[in-house]
Amino acid sequence: MAGPCYHLPAHLRFFASHYLLPFALGLAIFAALAGERLTRGSAAPQFVYQADAWLHGSLEIAPPLQDQDWAKLTQVTLASGETRWGRRLTTQPDMFRATTGETMPIAEIAQWGREAIYMSFPPFPTLLMLPVAATSGRDGNDVATTVVLAAMIAPLCLLFLRRLRREIHGDAVPAKAHADDVWLTLALVLGSVLLYASVGGKVWYTAHVTGVLLCLLYATASLGARAPFFAGLAFGAAVLTRTPMVFMMPLFLLEVWRVAGSGRRRAWLLVQFVLPAVAFAAAAMWHNHARFGSFTEFGHSYLDVRQQLQIEQHGLFAYEYLSRNLSVALTLLPHWLGQAPWIAVSGHGMALWVTSPFLLWLLAGGAHATSAPTDQTMIFPSARDAVVIPISRALRRSLAISAAAVALPALFYQNSGWVQFGYRFSLDYMVLLLGILALGGVARSRWFRAAVVLAIAINIFGAITFDRYPQFYKTNAYPVIIAN
Repeated sequence: MAGPCYHLPAHLRFFASHYLLPFALGLAIFAALAGERLTRGSAAPQFVYQADAWLHGSLEIAPPLQDQDWAKLTQVTLASGETRWGRRLTTQPDMFRATTGETMPIAEIAQWGREAIYMSFPPFPTLLMLPVAATSGRDGNDVATTVVLAAMIAPLCLLFLRRLRREIHGDAVPAKAHADDVWLTLALVLGSVLLYASVGGKVWYTAHVTGVLLCLLYATASLGARAPFFAGLAFGAAVLTRTPMVFMMPLFLLEVWRVAGSGRRRAWLLVQFVLPAVAFAAAAMWHNHARFGSFTEFGHSYLDVRQQLQIEQHGLFAYEYLSRNLSVALTLLPHWLGQAPWIAVSGHGMALWVTSPFLLWLLAGGAHATSAPTDQTMIFPSARDAVVIPISRALRRSLAISAAAVALPALFYQNSGWVQFGYRFSLDYMVLLLGILALGGVARSRWFRAAVVLAIAINIFGAITFDRYPQFYKTNAYPVIIAN
């Protein structure tokens, strides 16, 4: 006699198959590619060090340090008896710049005092490292934490894409769309530079993984402005993870304008969004001021790295960086060596379309527009008239504006992303580009799917070789320092 047969309720089966299974598969893949790295922390565990310092009631990071990417201040006593914090200038070694903004000759310094070391990266990922820091101190494993965070991206990507389609189709989402969403999720998780960034820990890549995760949460909550408070939470956390993500705000604002029928309702949606975002901003400003005497200084101006020369010459953002960054993002190819190992990737990485060839479909405007009975009209309400356009077109425009707004500042930034497999700054807006592709229906194309398969192969190569096999990388391909 057969025993009792137990069946999960339908909603639990849906959750398990659509969200738990992608998480488990992602975790297995990322863990396999991380391999031996899972047994120890990375060589750049700044978030773990900061978490450990916070747990001990300090903002400073005490020596000894790993990696060189730290902000360093020196306390000096002037001949007048006053004290200042600051750093000796690289371009003018006989000058000292204080955090107050004043610059003075070294000759005016009567005594050199102690050095204070800080983490200059936006601090939200530090919160995610508190558990491993609490249990293991500075030996906390940032690699394992990053792998778990990365595994959460696949189910959240599926959720975002399904929410995007429901905004257009309502409850009548075409069956074929579910397969499209799987291909688009594969494109993001395995077919972009997210893959190599997910399997090695390190402060820069952990920030990117966290940023992608938060962008998915923000975009999902912003659609239809249905969860403004949660969108504000995700937005604030994202900005304190990757500063350029402050420019993805247009997505929520345009969605509010699209769906809100009255000025009062718009105002209420904006208030719900702004409150958590402002709370994050206030915490960040206090954190910055307590360390560097400025509400807007994260600490990159005080980095003790070779890029400090160009930062002093041109600033953190300047036109002088544009040509290099455009090359990195759009034209940089691997070097052909003519002998084994045959190719070598520049320390600046490779162009976006090389690591993720499916992005070329964006050049066709996202291909054909998604059509549905519920997509016939969309009304921009106002006091006097209404502008009627398709919902899908409005969403594509909002996503494109937001992606462009995030992408543009990085092109003028002093760092190209060095050292990287591909243009990692693209992860700040990759989710938004994915949304544009989803609205264009391109995932049904065989050629698009072939491009995703190619992208997966390329990025698996990157995940395996990056930071493991230096023979495949040429870190002196061209200068990271801009010459005068």
